[in-house]
Amino acid sequence: MTCFSPLEQFTIISLIPIRIGNLFFSFTNSSLFMLLTTSLVIFLFYLTTIKGGKIVPNRWQSIVEMIYEFVLNLVDEQISGNRGLKFFPLIFVTFTFLLFCNLIGMIPYSFTVTSHFVITSGLALSLFIGVTIVGFQTHGLHFFSFLLPKGVPLALAPLVVVLELISYCFRALSLGIRLFANMMAGHTLVKILSGFAWTMLSMGGIMYIAHLAPLLIVFALTGLEIGVAMLQAYVFTILICIYLNDSINLH
Repeated sequence: MTCFSPLEQFTIISLIPIRIGNLFFSFTNSSLFMLLTTSLVIFLFYLTTIKGGKIVPNRWQSIVEMIYEFVLNLVDEQISGNRGLKFFPLIFVTFTFLLFCNLIGMIPYSFTVTSHFVITSGLALSLFIGVTIVGFQTHGLHFFSFLLPKGVPLALAPLVVVLELISYCFRALSLGIRLFANMMAGHTLVKILSGFAWTMLSMGGIMYIAHLAPLLIVFALTGLEIGVAMLQAYVFTILICIYLNDSINLH
């Protein structure tokens, strides 16, 4: 009997190889699902906002309005002042993209884009650079003052500056690792337990009845993973809001 690795579901498959000189590009299954996710989100928002939407919203329009109000309240709570509202489109797109990527990854035989560190770290790094640019645009060179909190003794200043700089730069890395690790670990666990339940089922006899235990656990973990998928999109987004607030409103 063939034994499949639980990590096989994360394999990157080249669908359309593209070579330009010595550079090799490839349209992969990861690229395909990111394109499908973006297309699905655009299509959903187009259907629900066409002709200004309905006075009595249907279920899809209600979902879109809930997401919109949720992110709007998140921005309003986490970024003090009216200056944070101009970043609402960026935060809204980030949350929606991550949410749908995570949820689509829960569909059997699909691909979880956010289970790859190169994707989450690339997104986190680009947003981190953008947040840093916003800080310099808002405060100029005074933005460096965050490296030295008030009240720090002069003798400890060099050490504190280094530690604060490392802590600040580590934000991008931790942001990507948190999302990637949670999504990959959850999917791996569900795959392992699913394979265990299927093995017990194929053995027959008393094992046919015993397989119900891991099968019930799989269903419970699937529900938990859906919650984690939504939670991780929320955590990623709220951290971006916090970082933006720190850059706009220096303490």
